[in-house]
Amino acid sequence: MAEYEQVQKGPLKLKGVSELGVKKRKKKKDKDKSQILEQMVLSKKNEEEKKRGLDKRTPAQIAYEKMQEKRQMERILKKASKTHKQRVEDFNRHLDTLTEHYDIPKVSWTK
Repeated sequence: MAEYEQVQKGPLKLKGVSELGVKKRKKKKDKDKSQILEQMVLSKKNEEEKKRGLDKRTPAQIAYEKMQEKRQMERILKKASKTHKQRVEDFNRHLDTLTEHYDIPKVSWTK
């Protein structure tokens, strides 16, 4: 039992909750709009610089990602080109070419 002498004893305490109920949190001070805009501009510039400096992709990887984006855009444009009504009509035409689900399938392979 000497191993557990250092263990703190007592009830569990939850963060943000006091003994009487929920603890009120401090409100953040409002900042001027100009300061916020300046910070946003600086953060955007920093992100752009980081992207330039941290881009360790090979030219093949960059070309691959560009092609993936291009194909994705083609898929989106293809799906957006038809209206819902046109898609339903195409689907119905496809279903007409299929056999009915209640058709009796051929079971005997001898005939």
